[in-house]
Amino acid sequence: MDRSPYENLLQSAFRLPAFRVGQREIIDAILGGQDVMAVLPTGGGKSLCFQFPAVYSNKLVVVISPLIALMKDQVMNLRARGIQAGAIHSGQPEQEKREIFKTIQAGGPYVLYLSPERAQKDGFRNWIRDRDVALFAIDEAHCVSQWGHDFRAEYSQLNALKEIRPDVPVLALTASATPTVLKDIALQLGLSKPARMVHGFYRPNLYYQVEFCEDEEEKRTLLESAISATPSGRIIVYCGTRKITEEVAGRLQSTHEGVGFYHAGMTPNERTQMQSDYAQGKLRILVATNAFGMGIDQPDVRLVVHYQMPANIDALYQEMGRAGRDGDPSTCLMLYSKKDKGLQSFFIQSSEAPKEIKDARWKNLEALVFYSEGGECRHSEILTYYKDSQRIESCGHCDTCDPASPRKVQRPMKRVDLSKQAQLKRSRTPTKKSVVTDEQLNPAQEKRFIALKSWRKRKATELDLPAFVVFGDQTLRQLAIKNPRTVEDLKGVYGVGEAKLERYGWDLVAELGSVG
Repeated sequence: MDRSPYENLLQSAFRLPAFRVGQREIIDAILGGQDVMAVLPTGGGKSLCFQFPAVYSNKLVVVISPLIALMKDQVMNLRARGIQAGAIHSGQPEQEKREIFKTIQAGGPYVLYLSPERAQKDGFRNWIRDRDVALFAIDEAHCVSQWGHDFRAEYSQLNALKEIRPDVPVLALTASATPTVLKDIALQLGLSKPARMVHGFYRPNLYYQVEFCEDEEEKRTLLESAISATPSGRIIVYCGTRKITEEVAGRLQSTHEGVGFYHAGMTPNERTQMQSDYAQGKLRILVATNAFGMGIDQPDVRLVVHYQMPANIDALYQEMGRAGRDGDPSTCLMLYSKKDKGLQSFFIQSSEAPKEIKDARWKNLEALVFYSEGGECRHSEILTYYKDSQRIESCGHCDTCDPASPRKVQRPMKRVDLSKQAQLKRSRTPTKKSVVTDEQLNPAQEKRFIALKSWRKRKATELDLPAFVVFGDQTLRQLAIKNPRTVEDLKGVYGVGEAKLERYGWDLVAELGSVG
């Protein structure tokens, strides 16, 4: 079969046998002069989407990237393939900068990497006005939006690119962004009727698992079980604070070799050294905050553990996505407790963000809690959450679809002190508001719970929402137990706020009434 010019170039210049999911459509739109917002997950091949147009069009492509290390790595890889590329960054010799601009001046394909701050300088703006540019690519584009999980002020003026050169298409790339964030990205960058392309969120080699933990001891036990079940490959353990990061790393260092930690409180040299040691295999286990993120590209990460619940599903998905980038089976385990939700609540309350941003963060946190409570296929829920072009009913490799999987991290059997258990049971007093619980349902309650899950599935399909965005399992359990008969009775039920009461209240009452 004859290959197309695209495929010929892909194989000759990039040494790749075929395009990955979504890449061809994104490149088509760019070369057609259209602005594009592309969401491709970690390991999904985002860089080809801006590198290919430079070679195909024989022009300059300008890439905005926040990480010097990532710029250098991509420049090195492109040059190894014989493709002209360079990066302008701080601490660089002036002679090297002059060589880059001299090569660009000569014409032909070139991929130029810049930081967002440098792209806003008057010198660059004046220089770029008269260049023959095929594309402006903005990597980690979720940083543009305050609705996203990693807003950065230095991204806020990148709309200047469109103002200076409205004739040049813009490609906004990110590994995770909800429809709300994508809409804001388009607004902030001044994009003109951009194509939205969301592909590749389904990672069939990853096993997703979430475990609720009553206390820190239970978390520590599960973390050790997860590490023991992962005898080879690298491991990342994400924590919510610097203090916990160092504490967890300290405990693991006493029982395991090759353990390090990484957080924003370390000096730049310390962070660079730790990242280098991890990349070179001197460290097998890295305990880190979310500061260890962008540009991480180790293919053999076999286990990612969230020791504490992150702020939202975007952060969770992006960090889980660092597992199994070589396509081999890997496990993503999140451990969460009520205390974790309290920590994230504190971060939101302490933020100086406007009220509408805080409100969005509260909603995002609630969605993550409901996701954690499970109930439906975790991969299916992620695909629906991001409005991926691919949808599935059941993955067969998450703790909901396959709870007996050998890939699932098992809870060690605990010896039970019956006298203490009886004493604890007598000391418990009922609380006014329901919390996450596994209390047993009687037959009538079980019947209502099953009916409510069926109703939730139908409603989620109708609205094209993940089921956990409608309600989490614990909310359905509480509804099954309390069996409210009026909309007023729904108030105060765990997980039923004013917005959901207004949206689903009458439906819930009708459904419960039909079950009896």
